[in-house]
Amino acid sequence: MADPTLFQRSAEPLAARMRPTTLDEFLGQEHLLGPGKPLGELIRRGEIGSCIFWGPPGSGKTTLARIIARYTDRHFEPFSAVTEGVGRVRELIKQAAEWLQYEGRGTILFCDEIHHFNKAQQDAFLPWVENGTITLIGATTENPSFELRGALLSRCRVFVLEPLQDEHIRTVIAQALEHGGVGRGALGVELSDDAVAALVQYAQGDARRALNALEAVRQYTETSHAPRPTPRDIVLQVLERPLPKYDKAGEEHFNLISALHKAVRGSDVEGSLYWLARMLAGGEDPLYLARRLVRMAAEDVGLADPRALTVALAAKDAYHFLGSPEGELALAEATVYLATAPKSNRVYEAFGRATDAAAEHPTAAVPLHIRNAPTKLMEELGYGAGYKYAHAYEDAYVPQDYLPEALRGAKWYEPTEVGYEKTVKERMEWWEKLKKSVGSGGVGRSDE
Repeated sequence: MADPTLFQRSAEPLAARMRPTTLDEFLGQEHLLGPGKPLGELIRRGEIGSCIFWGPPGSGKTTLARIIARYTDRHFEPFSAVTEGVGRVRELIKQAAEWLQYEGRGTILFCDEIHHFNKAQQDAFLPWVENGTITLIGATTENPSFELRGALLSRCRVFVLEPLQDEHIRTVIAQALEHGGVGRGALGVELSDDAVAALVQYAQGDARRALNALEAVRQYTETSHAPRPTPRDIVLQVLERPLPKYDKAGEEHFNLISALHKAVRGSDVEGSLYWLARMLAGGEDPLYLARRLVRMAAEDVGLADPRALTVALAAKDAYHFLGSPEGELALAEATVYLATAPKSNRVYEAFGRATDAAAEHPTAAVPLHIRNAPTKLMEELGYGAGYKYAHAYEDAYVPQDYLPEALRGAKWYEPTEVGYEKTVKERMEWWEKLKKSVGSGGVGRSDE
């Protein structure tokens, strides 16, 4: 339960009034704060150093920073990289140095949205983190590996916070209903179970979003004749339709396309459809998804089902022809086809090996007998001499060498026993057997 004195501050939003002040009150992040877990133990011992909290909105980054300041008896100085600049950082560091000198108390400089500082601006923290003038706690919703300077990351420990679970959000709502009122204890709102469920769904793991929504419902019910307890349909009227959590240019984009690709590769139809729908609902370009489906067909299905590539390309054409929303069904159809198709990445692996060989032997000469000879001089030089025209032989096959001398005998493609690739394997074995039975395919007559 939050500090009761906070409820007297009527100007504060509900989310601020309900902010936990101790680790026992804090909900979620058990993987960091539970018994024996790293961050919880450091906080309880008061030994926390500079760190970065990486997590989604409403997961408790700011609250944890405040709790750390309280447990370690340090000054807490919040700072926003969105609205303030390096000049303000210098002011706070000067103040921190004076507190350390005259009081012997350290300072936690909490930099919210630290990724909004460019890497040159981030340098302003480095010497003061290094000499201990400040303990920096940075909060970010973006991947620190991409957004933060390596020198700063090396001096900070990164902790990854997760979205709150539904049970956490339910607890937050229950506590707010009971103790979130301004000067009177209870918030003065009653909600049906369905209405609470709607708020939980709306929050999407964000406690602040849940509390802001609850406050909006309270304000609406105070000025209307809504029934008590407030039903789900009233809550839905008050709330905007929640936007899917998605950023087409950031971390979430790469997470979701990775999830879609791996679900298809793993032959999970439901997971594949879900991630496809999530990206479409988030505003992803459907043709980007179509291109990725084509890639999956070639990389993960391959010759186990050659039709997969045709289906994926047809889905791309269908979407291009129909547009949204009708064309999205073609993408869904292709997704299901790829997820249920037999899988083989042997072509993908073989091409990778061949690419490595091409890099290792970039100037290997084309064997003379398979060179083109469009001029008399080239014929005189032996271009094309001894080439055997496959169609002039039984079964349209004759053994001869097609690789440069340095790569003779290389084996890159090893088909599986899965799907159509089993047929490919049988053909390759038949050709190999035929090759051994008729000899090594030396230079013979030209049949071109």
